[in-house]
Amino acid sequence: MEAAVANVVLVHGAWGDESVWDGVTAALQDQGHRVLAVRLPMTSLEADLAWTRQQLATVDGPVTLVGHSYGGVVISAVAHQNAQVTALVFVAAYAPDAAESSVTLNSHGGERRGRAAIRFGEDGWTTLDPGLCGEAFGPDLPEATVKALAAAQRPTHLTCFSTPSGPGAWRDLPCAYVLSADDQIFDPGLQRWLAERTNATVTELNAGHFSLISRPGEVAAAICAMLGDADPAGVTTV
Repeated sequence: MEAAVANVVLVHGAWGDESVWDGVTAALQDQGHRVLAVRLPMTSLEADLAWTRQQLATVDGPVTLVGHSYGGVVISAVAHQNAQVTALVFVAAYAPDAAESSVTLNSHGGERRGRAAIRFGEDGWTTLDPGLCGEAFGPDLPEATVKALAAAQRPTHLTCFSTPSGPGAWRDLPCAYVLSADDQIFDPGLQRWLAERTNATVTELNAGHFSLISRPGEVAAAICAMLGDADPAGVTTV
């Protein structure tokens, strides 16, 4: 039985933009789903939440929200008490609760070598050292892709990471978690703990932090499963 057409809103993480979802977007659109990839301002968490809520309001009907990395903070906060959102998918993403931020959640995990790439400016803006982006993003991305990501990176303000997100919508919604087992910037053990805490259906990939780029078919399959696609043609499952 063919699944109904669904709305999927994709939210990227720090230092990136909506283009990181291109492969996942194409796979979801091939299944007939409607996709909106949000471009965050990343000037503050409040600004990111406000913009995502504004973009969500342009979508007609129920929505599955998907977030990568810092984008998980955004989707969980935006979905709180929002009847339009019916499910959450976290892709190597933070899933905070009230009074938590990505900074406080990181204290529960181990250090990863990729964090050495993060540069903290005196003005509060953070960037990634282009020469260390390969270590941060993972060994499963081609060198040319890593260089392109480093060149196109967008500064992210530190307050995006340090501001508490408010109550987590994951307490009230069905969740899926795509875990990156070879993540070099976000502890896979912490990802597993977050997946368990959110009672999520877990897809574990032997991938680096950007599984949405290196394994878009598998990430799309996890999203499709939340949409009710029994066996999405053309999408690789794990």
